[in-house]
Amino acid sequence: MPTLLRLRAAALTATAVLLSAVLGGCGDDDAKDEDLTQQELSWQDCPTPSDAQGGGSAPSPLPDGDEWQCATMKAPLDWDDPKGDSIGLELIRARTTGDAGERIGSLIFNFGGPGLSGVTTLPGFGDAFETLRTRYDLVSFDPRGVGRSDPVLCANDQQLDAYFQQDATPDTTAERTELLDSTKEFNDDCEQNSEKILPHVRTTDAARDLDLMRQVLSDEKLHYFGFSYGTELGGVYAHLFPQRVGRVVFDAVVDPTRDPEQSSLGQAKGFQLALDNYAEDCVSKSGGCPVGDSVQDVKDRIATLLNDLDRKPIPGVFPRELTQSAATGGIIEALYSQEFWQYLTDALQQAYAGDGSLLMALSDTNNGRSENGEYDNSAAAYTAISCADAKPRYDAAYVERKLPEFRAASPLFGDSLAWGMIGCTDWAVAGAADHPDVSAPGSAPILVVGNTGDPATPYEGARAMVNSLGKGVGVELTYRGQGHGAYDSKNKCVQGAVNGYLLDGKVPRTGTVCT
Repeated sequence: MPTLLRLRAAALTATAVLLSAVLGGCGDDDAKDEDLTQQELSWQDCPTPSDAQGGGSAPSPLPDGDEWQCATMKAPLDWDDPKGDSIGLELIRARTTGDAGERIGSLIFNFGGPGLSGVTTLPGFGDAFETLRTRYDLVSFDPRGVGRSDPVLCANDQQLDAYFQQDATPDTTAERTELLDSTKEFNDDCEQNSEKILPHVRTTDAARDLDLMRQVLSDEKLHYFGFSYGTELGGVYAHLFPQRVGRVVFDAVVDPTRDPEQSSLGQAKGFQLALDNYAEDCVSKSGGCPVGDSVQDVKDRIATLLNDLDRKPIPGVFPRELTQSAATGGIIEALYSQEFWQYLTDALQQAYAGDGSLLMALSDTNNGRSENGEYDNSAAAYTAISCADAKPRYDAAYVERKLPEFRAASPLFGDSLAWGMIGCTDWAVAGAADHPDVSAPGSAPILVVGNTGDPATPYEGARAMVNSLGKGVGVELTYRGQGHGAYDSKNKCVQGAVNGYLLDGKVPRTGTVCT
């Protein structure tokens, strides 16, 4: 299995949300004749997260002591048959701290993936979003196919251990066959276990869910904060419902003009840039860099480590070994956030000494594996949503022809990202389009925040999103920083611009740069 490069919010790295999959079951015959826009949500204290959300404890109280509240919203399984079977979408909210007269409405968050649970993620931002809570109820949700919202189920925990450990960059015919067979087996398991939901997890379905959510929450307009893949979801919403767009912000922006191959190639360049920036930062420290004497030495030593692991893994998290694939995933995980660069240094030091436990722990976080060995359903949901959205299907021969281009983009990550393109080859559901349509003439302004050092959604995607939204819609703001996303960097310029728009409707001057 190729390293799982989800398009997610940077803060998810810091909170290290780990999940596992168990729930299922579409269909609610009782709702067939119900007007779902008129449903009343039954808000209650949030339960402990399900296995599909990662398990663990119920969310801690908010900074002011209030409790998080959860509810289940019914939505059509098939939006082409809205009177047919329904599914349940899990929501979470924090009521506003402001006076009723100051309340704007609900601010709905999507934190990326696709496949990440908003119900388990939003509480991790209890402090970060307190300013926004002064005028909004903060709301997030598990998109369809994710967490408690009729999750896609594929492989079990033992199968996933083997899946993520296998050689994701085959050098021989036997390794290539093993990778292709394993990918097909994973996809077949998804079809067998989740056949009913698979055709209905496209981003267009989730966008229609958002508009139903807006109505059920009694908001005239959708106020929305999307991170990473959440910017694609927000763009698709704006395309489908431009007149219903309220105050909307996109951060860590997906390039809507790229097909899966172009996106993978862009990520290869983005993570290589992040690695270069990490190496430069390490060697610039006054005490020296413990994993290399120069930028090139740092990268050369990492390349040597990965090559050595390809031949002979080292002890990881008992009883598993650190393979080349796991090490690559651990390095990528640490590059999502500048705050994790020190962890990468520590992990590399340990690995050079024969201890792969920290790199494997980082890889486990990337793959959604908890300390008790259980996985979330994010790998399954990521695959299901991505494959239902994207029309192209790439076979092994095509990947092999493209390897030189990917290696030129990134000597370290190119192979892994190239081979990752086979993930949808044997998928049971046809993809919808080459790339999403986000044109939104007539929409209210959408603030689009791009980070020049973003590895997962390269900076160029912000300009592409602005241009694709259309004239007078996208407002571009640039953050010259590191990591995936900008708002979570705590940069005062970025947060001031975002908060000013969401709270007071002040649209920044397009082209604003924050450093």
